[in-house]
Amino acid sequence: MTKGEETRTAILEHAVAKVSRFGLEGLTIGNLADEVGLSKSGLFAHFQSKEELQLQVLETAVDRFVETVVAPGLKAPRGEPRVRSLFERWMQWEHSDFQPGGCIFIATANELDDRPGLLRDRLVGYQRDWLQALATAARIAVEEGHFRADLDTAQFAYDLYAIALAYHHFSRLIRDPEAAERARRSFESLLAASRA
Repeated sequence: MTKGEETRTAILEHAVAKVSRFGLEGLTIGNLADEVGLSKSGLFAHFQSKEELQLQVLETAVDRFVETVVAPGLKAPRGEPRVRSLFERWMQWEHSDFQPGGCIFIATANELDDRPGLLRDRLVGYQRDWLQALATAARIAVEEGHFRADLDTAQFAYDLYAIALAYHHFSRLIRDPEAAERARRSFESLLAASRA
């Protein structure tokens, strides 16, 4: 890795942490340059615009999500064990050291939901990919005979996503000490309702 690539990686890691706490609008080239010890022009040379920096932050977060949730989750045996692995890793994602403010995707979704543009489009695409991955994991569980044949896998993905959103809200905003346990109980109910 070249010195420029190392610098860019360090900038993006710092920016991901900042966005998880303050959102995309809290990310400015000037403040970020000061925090990582670069001049504005030095940081600008790496990204060319604030929007490009924001896009790269989202892509960096997606890469981390794939590394920590998706790829290891997909190594679990096909069917319900894989669904369970993806869920447990997704629960742990919320508390990753590199995003001290919680899930960067939830933070940016709240910020971008009514703002058309490239950032929103990109985030929507990432979220649709994740929902499709969850639906595919459920479909494989159907094929393996773990889930019932008539299961609506898109609804399963929706319900699982809803559990994760509720968990984020209850753990981060409300600070409910039982948030994780409640999310796991909801997940077990979803599995029980889905089984063959």
